[in-house]
Parts: sequence; structure tokens; C-alpha cells
Amino acid sequence: MSGLPTAWDELLDRPFDRAPHRETLAAAEAAALRETVYPPREDWFAAFRLTPPARVRAVILGQDPYHEPGQAMGLAFSVRAGVKLPPSLRNIYRELEADLGVPAPQSGDLTPWAEQGVLLLNTVLTVAAGRADSHRRLGWQAFTDEVLAALLRLPQPVAFVLWGAPAQRAYAQATGNRQPATENLPCLQGRGTGLKAGGGVLSDNRPVPRLILQAPHPSPLSAYRGFFGSRPFSQINTFLTAHGEAPIRWSK
Repeated sequence: MSGLPTAWDELLDRPFDRAPHRETLAAAEAAALRETVYPPREDWFAAFRLTPPARVRAVILGQDPYHEPGQAMGLAFSVRAGVKLPPSLRNIYRELEADLGVPAPQSGDLTPWAEQGVLLLNTVLTVAAGRADSHRRLGWQAFTDEVLAALLRLPQPVAFVLWGAPAQRAYAQATGNRQPATENLPCLQGRGTGLKAGGGVLSDNRPVPRLILQAPHPSPLSAYRGFFGSRPFSQINTFLTAHGEAPIRWSK
């Protein structure tokens, strides 16, 4: 059993019954027998467990899990309650406060976001302890490419948040570099952020709303190049409410 929840397993046509995903999962499990791998095995698919397909309203795309003890929990950018905030998450919270004028959450655990429909997806789902990007060659990206492609086919409005070049390349790879069709939605561009609306088509030929937000990564190395001031949280909520969806409660 892969641990992928049933709804996702069905949407993705049982990916771990097929190559290459079966081999990727086996390689990650073999690595976990040899050395410490983060997050714990039961949390490899935590993002999917907390955010089923029918509830997805936004996708924040990360790279690979945190590689220090006690941090990774299967949600991109999130750490367990009580764990010191990593620099990127501190900057995300700083932008949240500036964008919405509300206090940032006390905890680095982003489970409340996931439970509201924010899929916190890393493109690589595992990492060896102390070695960032160490599982990049296991093949997880082929799986997450399929996830991104499936997300674009969902019938509900979905916002995609692509922070940094790796996330933007992953989205382009998964979508075949397709640009979403433009829809008549106000363009609320923040500094350093590209915002586009559009998406697929329902069976009755109505467009499916999609929002694509791009900005530099929130790490200290790049946050000042346009992440600060990009206002992703208010833009996502404006998009959702424009299409009849409730806004995300980002601050709790």
C-alpha cells in the first residue's frame, strides 16, 4: 500500500501500480531502511490526506522537504508546532502580515491551510537527513507532474502559487508549457508577481477559472527580489470570492 488516499489514487489512475512511480516509491522505501529519511513514512502523502481533490482551492508548490530533525511533516513549507520557523516560512509570514494586515499564525504548522483546501505540495516528497535535494533523482517529479496535470483538470476554481524558478519550471514541465486561456478577471498584479487567469473547459464549454501567481522564492537569498510585496494571499482570496468561493483564513 502506497499510503496515497483513495480519492487521489483514483484521480491519478492508481499511479503506484505503474512504472515509473512504483519504482520511485520502492527506492524511497529502500533508502528509509538504510538511513534516516524525512518526513516519516506515514507523512509522505500528508498533503494529499489533508486536502482531497474535491476540496482543492489553491496549490502552493515547494521543492523538497526540510532535511533537519523534527521539521518535515509532508506539507510544503510547514513545520510541526513548537519547531522554530525556518527562514523561508518566516518570510512567508512576514508577507502575509504586510499583505492582509493581520498577525501571522503563532505556529509553523500549516495544517489549517491544508484543511481549507490549500494543497501544500513538494515536487519531491522525501529527503535524506542532513542532505537537501538528495532524493531529486528518485523520480518523484514524474509523480508530481501527474498531480499538477490532474489539478488543472479539476472542475472548481484553483489558484497556483509558484515561488521561485524550480516551482515555475515544474509547473511548465507538468503542463507542457501551455499558457492558460485568458479570462475577464481583474489583473491585480503585485510587484514581482505575474498573475494570469484562465484554465480548462467544462463539458458544457464553460471555462474553468485558474489563477497562476509567480514570484521569487521566499528564501532569504531571493525574497527581496520581488517576493516581498507580491501580495499572494489577498490575490488568491480575490480570485476565489470572484468565483463564488469562500476566502482562505490565512491567519489562523
